[in-house]
Amino acid sequence: MDPQAAAMIYAYTATGVGIILGLAGLGSALGWGLICGRFIEAIARQPELRAQLTGQMLFVGGLMEAFPFIVLGIAMWFTFANPFVSAAQAAVGG
Repeated sequence: MDPQAAAMIYAYTATGVGIILGLAGLGSALGWGLICGRFIEAIARQPELRAQLTGQMLFVGGLMEAFPFIVLGIAMWFTFANPFVSAAQAAVGG
């Protein structure tokens, strides 16, 4: 495989990784905004449930916050162990 084709694969992969990480961060931020907004609304309706709602909000927020870290791990795999380069080399027989 010629170096220019490999460079294009790396460039497209880097662009895709950047978009994926940006969307994961945006999704997490929107999720936190929705969770906290609903938390405030729930406390305004029933202030006596504040302790229980706080625990549930933090639990769900922690699960939701794990998503960008999983996406980061997948993005690092694409960046450092790029499967597209080896597939392209196998396709051209090199």
